[in-house]
Amino acid sequence: MGELSKLPNIGKAVEEQLILVGIKTTDDLKKIGAKSAWLKIQEIDESACINRLMALEGAIQGVKKTMLSDEVKAEVLKIQCL
Repeated sequence: MGELSKLPNIGKAVEEQLILVGIKTTDDLKKIGAKSAWLKIQEIDESACINRLMALEGAIQGVKKTMLSDEVKAEVLKIQCL
């Protein structure tokens, strides 16, 4: 496993998906943001749901997705509904 899988919430499968959509480093993920990364993953995996989006946001913030603040969770839910 590579650099991305060292982030919270990112296992081998999600890391592989991120690499497939052109996100190869932690900096790449931070620059593109959780929403854009999730939308790119959805293009190759329609099953990528709100949990994947929360996981990506948590990875960017360096926390488990369950530890995201209520405000961040509310913002992520808005993104998912777009």
